[in-house]
Amino acid sequence: MSDDFMPRTAAPAAERPAPSWAKKPPPKTKARTTGKITARRYHAPRDPHEHARKIAENVLDAWYQNFGGSSIDVPLGTVAGLSLLRNVPGLADWVLNLKPEQLPQLLKEIYLGHWIKRPDLLNRAIRLYDWAWNPDPDKQQLRAVHAVTRAAINTGLFDMTGHDDAWQRSEADVLSPLLTGLRHKSDKKWRGEYHTPACITDLMANMTVDKDIQPGMSFREPAVGSGTMFRSVAQRLRDLGRNPHDFHWYGNDIDSLSAGCAAINAIIWDLGPRCLIGCADSLAPDDDYAKTRAEAAEAFEQRDRYMETASTIVAYRRAFALVDQLMPSKENAA
Repeated sequence: MSDDFMPRTAAPAAERPAPSWAKKPPPKTKARTTGKITARRYHAPRDPHEHARKIAENVLDAWYQNFGGSSIDVPLGTVAGLSLLRNVPGLADWVLNLKPEQLPQLLKEIYLGHWIKRPDLLNRAIRLYDWAWNPDPDKQQLRAVHAVTRAAINTGLFDMTGHDDAWQRSEADVLSPLLTGLRHKSDKKWRGEYHTPACITDLMANMTVDKDIQPGMSFREPAVGSGTMFRSVAQRLRDLGRNPHDFHWYGNDIDSLSAGCAAINAIIWDLGPRCLIGCADSLAPDDDYAKTRAEAAEAFEQRDRYMETASTIVAYRRAFALVDQLMPSKENAA
């Protein structure tokens, strides 16, 4: 038999030197340090409407990159709630350092604080914040809410909506580009939801509202959307030296999310106590917003009942505490 068919014993392999890349130290971790987080200084565009679109774009990226899910009311309600805060020194850093599980409690306190003042508008916007009352929230969704909060603040949300001056808070509609961005294209087409650009509403307000306008007049919008037309009219009134509180505002939209955004914007833009936002079919017969008026009246009555009950509970607790102080304990009596 030939040696070519016999198995051969492999020669011992020579020891090779280690490659150059193996001698380098491992790369440093890119994990975020656990120190205090501070808000970034965002150089906002000069155009406030472009700034609002940039906020919406960054919020959308943060929501979907962190797998927030398909519930568009959650990121929308997060930004809406933050927009109701006034920008006091240190607020942005304080919010950024909250943990994901602490954010629902913050949003609940924000919404409840405004519910005491305007229960009718907050009831209209309930779809934006009812998720915060979930006793067993999804942790992944909370992480996405945390990312949305950081994106909104670091893109200068408080610089737009946190002013004490209502005119400055009303320079742009932050919720409109976010709502349209969250809607699926087919969903918007099915609903027929197309928000009028701010440049058009500003032009319409300048053409229709002149210096002869008198307090007590009404503005009605049967397809209010997020309220962009109301924003333009309110700014026009302020430019003319008028106070939006002296006028009546009636807005309606068939979509509950749009109506909720309009209700929150009515607070941000300070349209005043005579502003009513409804959610119904504007083509259906209605006697001068009778249903919206009735729902608003019921909301205030419910608020008053709750406040009366809360006051009674507080009074009883104070009374019991006073009795405990006046009555000697059994040990002292012995």
